[in-house]
Amino acid sequence: MPIYIGTMKAHTTPEVANLIGVHLRTLHRWLERDVLPEPKRGKIGGLAVRIWTKADIERARKIKGTMKRGRKPTKK
Repeated sequence: MPIYIGTMKAHTTPEVANLIGVHLRTLHRWLERDVLPEPKRGKIGGLAVRIWTKADIERARKIKGTMKRGRKPTKK
């Protein structure tokens, strides 16, 4: 369920993961590894959450398109 900040429609991280078709943990991993720029944070009900705009979601979709599926091969 999107949230509205004024007239701007925004989404939470779990919603964005669902919208772009990746697991929530994958999206968190991209943020932790600076593969994807961190969206702005806000407070909802006293909790700090990432506020994803349409531009943030499109950026995440583009990143997804450049990523290879599966694990990286291990070095022996």
